[in-house]
Amino acid sequence: MGSRAPVLIAAISGRALAASARRGGYVPLVADFFGDEDTRALAERHVRLDTNIARGMVADKLFDALETLASAQRPAGTVCGTGFEDRPELLARVGERWGLLGNSAETVARVKDPLAFAALCHECGIPHPQTSLRPPADLHGWLAKRRGGAGGTHVMPASGATNGKADYFQRHVDGIPISALILADGRRGMVLGFSAQWSAPSPSHPFRYGGAVRPAVLTPGLAEAMTGAVERLVAAALLVGLNSADFLVDGGAFWLLEINPRPGATLDIFEPADESLFALHVDAIRGSLPQRVPVLSGAAASATVYAPHDISSVPAIDWPDWAADRQNAGTTVSAGEPVCTVLALANEPTAAKTLAEQRVAAILAKLVPRRP
Repeated sequence: MGSRAPVLIAAISGRALAASARRGGYVPLVADFFGDEDTRALAERHVRLDTNIARGMVADKLFDALETLASAQRPAGTVCGTGFEDRPELLARVGERWGLLGNSAETVARVKDPLAFAALCHECGIPHPQTSLRPPADLHGWLAKRRGGAGGTHVMPASGATNGKADYFQRHVDGIPISALILADGRRGMVLGFSAQWSAPSPSHPFRYGGAVRPAVLTPGLAEAMTGAVERLVAAALLVGLNSADFLVDGGAFWLLEINPRPGATLDIFEPADESLFALHVDAIRGSLPQRVPVLSGAAASATVYAPHDISSVPAIDWPDWAADRQNAGTTVSAGEPVCTVLALANEPTAAKTLAEQRVAAILAKLVPRRP
């Protein structure tokens, strides 16, 4: 446990990390983009970063926020969530100033470099889609991606990538998106579980992340093979703490698409009843893995609610217990931006996903409808 040690948390959204930190006995000092109701309630201190997802982390705003948060307490280090994958130099500066409780900037740069990661997969004997920095002669069957992107909004068919924003191209492969949540100590990796993901496509973002449900339904042989792939990659890449690995699974075959070298979107559904993933993350960075995988009962799902149109002022909502990342009343939300996250528990995965989707619809019904 953290023994009430203060920790800095910096991320696009810091709520899930702050909640798990509290459960683990840490005092969360949070800088994020939203400052949602529940994030501010969980954080000992909070600073909202005056930027947006499209622009990403801005160095001077981030450092001003972290200086403010750390001014009254001496933090044990910084846990960086989503938002740093495409700017390892910023991660390095955070580490120099306050210390990193997570992967080094060098590790993040390596696993988020498309060609370096492809080579790493080849060395580890892990299936990985063909990747190129140059546009292929025939764009059919290829995807265009942005380096360090997250949430699926950076992925589009290569034939539609005419705006010059693509950093690399990857051969499209069919399959069901499966993610592995990993805990690593720099040498060994422990798969905490697999989740199945689904998309919430929009006209401009056909692969946008929709939600995830655990456990993913995998044959024992396939789960063993994917776990072996994760273990080899952890040792080769020197990963530490919580990470996730994104796969595509087609029958008995799989491809590893990418590694997310930080705590990710499935923290809520993998948080144990009597343990803290945040505490396990910090312990793993310090070289200690648990003797067993935390026990999880039943099934759990989470889904993102996106604004279907511009909302000039979020209404005052009587938020249900199963809603998280709750937008403040009066907030302006543009079409396609997240409004909140919904959570669902059930006895089995299909029921959990169905319940999550029903709850997405229930939240959308609470929002002010589009005016004619």
